[in-house]
Amino acid sequence: MWVAYAFGSALFAGMTSVLAKVGIKNTDSNLATALRTVIVLLFSWVMVFIVGSQHAIAAISPHSLLFLVLSGGATGASWLCYFKALQLGDVNKVVPIDKSSTVLTLILAFIFLGEKITIFKGFGIAAIGIGTILMINKKKTDKDDINTDKKTKNMWLVYAVFSAVFASLTAIFGKIGITGIDSNLGTAIRTIVVLIMAWIMVFVTKKQNTIKSIDKKELLFISLSGITTGASWLFYYKALHDGLASVVVPIDKLSILITIAFSYIVFKEKLSIKAIIGLVLIVAGTLLMLV
Repeated sequence: MWVAYAFGSALFAGMTSVLAKVGIKNTDSNLATALRTVIVLLFSWVMVFIVGSQHAIAAISPHSLLFLVLSGGATGASWLCYFKALQLGDVNKVVPIDKSSTVLTLILAFIFLGEKITIFKGFGIAAIGIGTILMINKKKTDKDDINTDKKTKNMWLVYAVFSAVFASLTAIFGKIGITGIDSNLGTAIRTIVVLIMAWIMVFVTKKQNTIKSIDKKELLFISLSGITTGASWLFYYKALHDGLASVVVPIDKLSILITIAFSYIVFKEKLSIKAIIGLVLIVAGTLLMLV
């Protein structure tokens, strides 16, 4: 059953990237992340009370609480970087790099969780790595021809890489933190940390005064992305709670197919032949992780 939860997580995660991209067209990415997180927090705590796990808060060990907080911190950092990257670059550029966190997650799961890396997973790691490189170097679009300096045009790449690193840490910390804890409660606690981080960034960058000027359409899509994120998280951490991190994470990363499809439909972002080959390699590598 946990495999089904993992695929559910991938579905909602794929929808999130496109919805968020629409919502941050003219809205500061840090502010959008903070607003989305409010919705995710409400979503996650509603689920806690539905399943009745709120009474287990007092029973959480300091060890589990520490790793839930670390997981929340890593998630917050990953989100801030990810949505900044989305604001600066194309969806079909940013997402493949973010999904490459699978490779680092597998390595960390082997080191810290003792999950074995089989020969199939080894080939999968190689395929994902090569595929990601091919997708980064896709054919230039009109958007790339805007007269901006090289450093500015490449900043999306820096944010995307950091997003992937923090995402891999999120999975490992989360797996350790939710051991013996209801996954819904673990998700809700983590989200509090993310919310605090997101709003700190808003006030540090002094963007809190721009809330009133957010376009209603963008606010709608920011809200929708928060809902799909909440749904994805609940499925994802339920799958992590019941299954193997080295299997759950690769399945979740299949959301790239949904994201790429929607980015083509919504933003008309086309892939070059090289990028298509890269996408095939990423998907093939991900599937090899499940063998």
